[in-house]
Amino acid sequence: MTSASHHATVTVDQEASLASSASRLAHEFEGIFGAETIDRFLHSSYAQLAATATVPNFLPLLTEKFARQRLRALAKVDGLGYQGTPTVLFLCVHNAGRSQMALGFFQHYAGDNAVGWSGGSEPGDQVSPVAIEVMAERGIDISGEYPKPWTDEVVRAADVVITMGCGDACPVFPGKRYEEWTLSDP
Repeated sequence: MTSASHHATVTVDQEASLASSASRLAHEFEGIFGAETIDRFLHSSYAQLAATATVPNFLPLLTEKFARQRLRALAKVDGLGYQGTPTVLFLCVHNAGRSQMALGFFQHYAGDNAVGWSGGSEPGDQVSPVAIEVMAERGIDISGEYPKPWTDEVVRAADVVITMGCGDACPVFPGKRYEEWTLSDP
């Protein structure tokens, strides 16, 4: 499988890692999604992240995290689980600064009472080191986050969509609660 960009095909090691991810996700989503759906989401998540990946070694781990988020979103949209917890999605252009910081604050203060996700219309290749540093000064660690694109199922599963300067590139679905936050880049 090749990604949408000029990146190479999946290596044997990465394929083995994706197979391990598929096994973990199959166990987690047993009775909700079959192996074919999980495999499709894993490989499409890999392709989307590979387009901007700068550290290929982390790609399988990030792919599993991204696929898990997308599968949870799809389960919520389809009424198959994860219904009760409010979900907030933070969107900006590169998903490397503002939306990651907002997500960090949200997760810090909301804890287990709500779910927070983030995404970008044109994801960058890494979370801004300045954003990571500023958040660390506040005692919030966002160093494990990574820029990712928004996907339809993630937007549809969100109860509130907070946009930060992505303008017409931000997805709009009828009946969603949207808020535009006018914030400059950090």
